[in-house]
Amino acid sequence: MEGIFVTFEGPDGSGKTTQLKMLAERLHSKGYDVVVTREPGGTPISDEVRRILLSPDNEEMIDQTEVLLYAAARAQHVHEKIIPALEQKRIVLCDRYIDASVAYQAYGLGLDLQTVLAISQFASGGLQPVRTYMLDVPVEVSRQRLLDRSSGGSGPMLDRIELKGNEYHARVRKGFLAVAESNRERIRLIQADRPLQEIADEIAEDFEKLIHPDSKVRV
Repeated sequence: MEGIFVTFEGPDGSGKTTQLKMLAERLHSKGYDVVVTREPGGTPISDEVRRILLSPDNEEMIDQTEVLLYAAARAQHVHEKIIPALEQKRIVLCDRYIDASVAYQAYGLGLDLQTVLAISQFASGGLQPVRTYMLDVPVEVSRQRLLDRSSGGSGPMLDRIELKGNEYHARVRKGFLAVAESNRERIRLIQADRPLQEIADEIAEDFEKLIHPDSKVRV
């Protein structure tokens, strides 16, 4: 089996990170060689860029800087971690990728779509996932999940992006849905306001068909 690159996308609070971990655990239990990673981040350099990008202290960051910092983190991540793992024929599950740049920067910030795509393509060397699981929930649901997670000190504080208003996050969701509509072969749009296990089973069934299309065995 060749290396497989799969991404998980969706608005903040959609549950994508939880579902990525659930798929990774299921695959590990079946003996698959899985790499779990994220954007921005995934390498020491990329994690440093992530800290700058998401820190609420950096409210003065202009939109162009945000685009270029995400691209810088992606370039390091792709070439240092993702491509070597794929060359070793491993399964790479990545929390966010280029679709997130389109949703958050082109739609959320209102920047030129083709510019965002061109910068992302340059940073990634043209690497595309073979499958993307895009989890979708209404904005009011995702926002409430974030507030619940950060309240009472039981979870992480909201970051610079999460702190933006509902109108911004509504534009981001619109962007994700537009990306899903224009990439139906690659993207599986998943309604994420359902029980976790139900969603996980749907993703696992699709993933098994992706890697073993003629097999009756399911992961």
